[in-house]
Amino acid sequence: MFSSYDGLCTIGELAEHAGVSVKTVRFYSDRGLLPEASRSAGGHRRYAPDAVDRLAMIRSLRGLDLPVPEVRRILDEQDGRDGAGAEGSGGAGGALEDAVAGRLRAVGSELAALRWREAALRLVQECPPAERPGRLRLVGAVAAPPSTASLARFWRAWLPARMPARSVSAFLEAAVPHPPDDPRPAQVLAFARLHAFVTRPCGGGEGGGSCQPRAHGVAGARASAVLYAGLAEAYDLAGGEQRRGAAPAAGEALDGFVDAYASTYGAHDTPAFRRLLAGRLATDPRIDRYWDLTAEVISAPGGRPEPTPGSAHDWLLTALDAELEEVGADHGDTPGGSTGAGRDSAAPSPVPGGGRAVSPR
Repeated sequence: MFSSYDGLCTIGELAEHAGVSVKTVRFYSDRGLLPEASRSAGGHRRYAPDAVDRLAMIRSLRGLDLPVPEVRRILDEQDGRDGAGAEGSGGAGGALEDAVAGRLRAVGSELAALRWREAALRLVQECPPAERPGRLRLVGAVAAPPSTASLARFWRAWLPARMPARSVSAFLEAAVPHPPDDPRPAQVLAFARLHAFVTRPCGGGEGGGSCQPRAHGVAGARASAVLYAGLAEAYDLAGGEQRRGAAPAAGEALDGFVDAYASTYGAHDTPAFRRLLAGRLATDPRIDRYWDLTAEVISAPGGRPEPTPGSAHDWLLTALDAELEEVGADHGDTPGGSTGAGRDSAAPSPVPGGGRAVSPR
């Protein structure tokens, strides 16, 4: 390949064959990526013929924006395989596979950030001039790509202390919306408002009171975990009904919903219990704003809102009220009427000690 008597080439010849500058060859050589075969009597670098292919590999890897340390690991692995022969080829490409996968993740994050910024800029551009300062403050408080850490912190403060980690993770998976990969301006606005909602001081604004319902302390962490597991199943069933456009009604979802409370507090699922449960849940503190914004974040613009645990809870509570009204009408009772002392004792409270029922509303 080279014209010299020993088949080696100078740094200039290598640069010319590879189509790069001498400075580039020297850069990779100084960092140990491109070993020299020898030095001339005058101290000039000389390279073997395979240096051309090695330099092409280095340039390809760098063209993928892989950092020099990653390139070195890939080349070291390749050198190890070449030295080990056929026996060492079993794990070929591990370093390259890891580096490419890591770079793909980084590029995906960069693209997500760019798409988020583009939607945020359109949001500011398309709103009336008088509203732009407020919009800027809202979207400026959210990173790009957006993080859900503030939402997770909100729910961790709300959930019972010492609740099993597996139960917490399952609840967060359902309650914390993940921003869309390609958001529309309306979704950016909804997520920014959601971030502002959960980062306000506890007790401020909608819902009032403490971040954590009293029932959490009364029921205990393990009992609350049982309750949330049962509610999750009921919410999934109710969500399926919502997607079908079904009106709230008695059925498997409602039975699971009531059973979650009854099982947690050692009660029996009786009409009296259902009346008591409906009354308690009707006065439970609400965070409807959170679920409304969550639906905006996860739903396709212009389409049917995606169900959330909050909307599923409301669907089930409406179904429970409708069932009680129907039962009351059949028996000539006043819908939603209060139970007597005997009935209260026959149907244990869904929340021991008279605390509020546990629900992600």
